[in-house]
Amino acid sequence: MGGAHDHHHHHAHGHHHAPASYGRAFAIGVVLNTLFVAVEAGFGIWSGSMALVADAGHNLSDVLSLIVAWAASVASTRPASARFTWGYKSSSILAALANAALLLVALGAILFETVQRLADPAPVAGWTMIVVAAIGIVVNGATALLFAGGGKHDINIRGAFLHMAADALVSLGVVIAGVAILLTGAWWVDPVTSLVIVAAIGWGTWGLLKDSLRMGLLGVPPSIDEAAVRSFLAGLPGVTQVHDLHIWPMSTTETALTAHLVMPAGGGGDAFLHDLAHRLEHRFGIGHTTVQVEAGDHAACALDQGHR
Repeated sequence: MGGAHDHHHHHAHGHHHAPASYGRAFAIGVVLNTLFVAVEAGFGIWSGSMALVADAGHNLSDVLSLIVAWAASVASTRPASARFTWGYKSSSILAALANAALLLVALGAILFETVQRLADPAPVAGWTMIVVAAIGIVVNGATALLFAGGGKHDINIRGAFLHMAADALVSLGVVIAGVAILLTGAWWVDPVTSLVIVAAIGWGTWGLLKDSLRMGLLGVPPSIDEAAVRSFLAGLPGVTQVHDLHIWPMSTTETALTAHLVMPAGGGGDAFLHDLAHRLEHRFGIGHTTVQVEAGDHAACALDQGHR
């Protein structure tokens, strides 16, 4: 059985934006949010507003999540080593999972706080809430915008974006609640607003968790149709059969493929493999291709036993 291998690096980092370009966005986000946590906690303690103190705690979890996503996006650009032959690319998948988990923890904390508030309403300092939360909208909204473009191609960046957008929503909710409380004196507006926000964040988190779990289990990325890749390979001139086709995410932006092609008439020299890798990258965004060409009698291929 003739083994042929082609590792075609058309773009070193897949077909999409290299993750490194978000370094500045992460740096700005971490600094802005750390400052905001300090300000918010200070005002919360000073004004006796539990809502602000709780939100500062939640924002602190955000700074952590930004640092996790940042570390992963840096690590995924590090070169491969003898032990980590793919480099640290899949750390971006772990970070997306960690971020989904952190978001769920934050949701639990907000829910707990809200249920307590409904059971035992506390007087709320309306103006302090409004002013501090308005600053929060600006800080979180601005940070979210830094990541807004990258989420389509990189689930790790999407995690960072969701976190910051969720926070901007929480802050908006706090402003609306503060205004309503000042106008009506109805304390229940505060916890009810927070329940609506929890529902909104929960919706986004569920999608992130589902996608990052699928990547963690090496599922075919949603942007790639396995059947289409299979029929493309089967339709190549000289190919009679395709087996052991595997497509999996190496990181949140890069995809790898391995396959065995049965070509009884031979063929599959370097030019063929080079061209195949090029076409797989351009049609399907698969940047790392390893293809093994077999001459025919594929019963001899032990790997195929029991597969499919």
